Amino acid sequence: MISVENLGKRYVISHRTASGDGLRHAIEDALRAPLRWISPGQHRSRQDKEEFWALRDLSFEVNEGEVIGIVGPNGAGKSTLLKLLSRITEPTTGRIRLRGRVASLLEVGTGFHQDLTGRENIFLNGAILGMKREEIRRKFDEIVAFAEIDKFLDTPVKRYSSGMYVRLAFAVAAHLEPEILIVDEVLAVGDAQFQKKCLGKMQSVAQGGRTVLFVSHNMGAVTSLCETAIWLNAGRKVGGGPAREIVDAYATANTGSTKSTIDLGHVPRVGHYGEAVRIESLEWLSGLPLRHGETVSARVHLRILQDVDDLTMGIGFSTPEGVRLLTYETDFQEGFRPSLRKGTGCSVDVAIPQLPLAPGLYSIDVGSRSGDTFAVDYLPGLALIEIAIGRHTPGNIARQAAGVRLRSDWTWRYSESQELLAR
Repeated sequence: MISVENLGKRYVISHRTASGDGLRHAIEDALRAPLRWISPGQHRSRQDKEEFWALRDLSFEVNEGEVIGIVGPNGAGKSTLLKLLSRITEPTTGRIRLRGRVASLLEVGTGFHQDLTGRENIFLNGAILGMKREEIRRKFDEIVAFAEIDKFLDTPVKRYSSGMYVRLAFAVAAHLEPEILIVDEVLAVGDAQFQKKCLGKMQSVAQGGRTVLFVSHNMGAVTSLCETAIWLNAGRKVGGGPAREIVDAYATANTGSTKSTIDLGHVPRVGHYGEAVRIESLEWLSGLPLRHGETVSARVHLRILQDVDDLTMGIGFSTPEGVRLLTYETDFQEGFRPSLRKGTGCSVDVAIPQLPLAPGLYSIDVGSRSGDTFAVDYLPGLALIEIAIGRHTPGNIARQAAGVRLRSDWTWRYSESQELLAR
C-alpha cells in the first residue's frame, strides 16, 4: 500500500547577521534606507544560508492492513514524513507510491470555523477531510454520539470548551473510511477518559483491515496498536521491526537526558495547547542523574500569552510506555493558584523529598491548567530520564524493575518461642 524509496526532504535556513542591534544602529539604518534604492548592493545585512535535511535516504514498505508505528525524539523527522505522505509538501529526493484513498489526522480541529455551529462544522470539516456529503449524512449520528455534544450541536464552536472542541474534531476525523490512514499524535489531546475512548476507536480502525501509520510519543499506544515500528533519529532510519522490539531498543538508547535544562519553547503542540500559556523549559536544579531516595528539585519556566486565571502546574513520572506512576502539582499547596496577565514571564519550583521511584527508566510529563479542567499546555513524554541508585538504595531494589517505592513503617512481632531466633 505504501512504498518509500530513498526519501529526502531538504530545507534552506537563512541566518541574518545585522551590523548592530542598538538604537544608534537602528537610526543609522533608517537614515540609510533611501540609499538602498541607489546602491542596492550595499548597506544590507549579511545572510548566511544553511541546508537542513529533515529526512534523508529513508526507505520502507507497508503492506495492506498493516499498522505501523513511527517513533523517535522531537526533531527526528516524523511529522515531516507524514506531511510528505499526505502530499502537503513535496520531497526533495526519492519517491513515494501510495495505493488507495489517503486520509490524514495531523492536527485535530484544522479547518473548523469559529462562527459556525457544531452541526455546520461537521459538514465543513468532513468535506475538507475528503468525505462526500452523503457519507457525512450517513455517519452524522455516530459522529455526534462519539463527541457527546448533542446538546450544543447548534451552538457556534467559539463558545465550546477546549474539551468539547477537541472531541468534535476527533469524532469527525475518526469516522473517515480511507484505505490508508495517517495519524500524528492525536491521542495526546483531551482528558484521560477521552484519550481511552480515542484509543479504542483507533484499535477498531486497525482491526478493520485498514493500513495505518501512527506517530506517537506514547509507547504504550504504539505497542498496543501497531504490529511493526520504524525508529527515526535526525532524519534517518535507525531501525525497523516488531513494535515491542523497536520500542524497547528506542527506550534503552534514550536512557536519560544528560542536559539539566530541557528547552521546550519550540516543541510542536497538539491542538490548542500552548496558545494561552507556553512551557518554555524544564530545569533540574538538583542536577542529573536523579537518584532514588534523594531530594529532587526542578524549575519550570513559563510564558503567559493570554490572561489566565487559577493557574496550576504539574510534573509527572510515567513508564516509557506512558503509564503514569507519580504526579506532583502546585495544587497540593493550598492557595497556590495565581492569575497572571498576558506578557508575564514566570517560573515555578518543585522539590520532591525522597524520590520514591526505583532505579530505572522513566518518561517525564509537564503540564499546566487553568481552573480544575482546562489544560492550557501539556507536553507528555517530553524526555526519557534515568533514575539512578541512591545512597540508601537497597541492592535488591536496584535489581528490580522500575516502580513506585513509598516509605512505610513495619513492626515485627514474634511469639515467645521465636523471640530468641528473631534476635
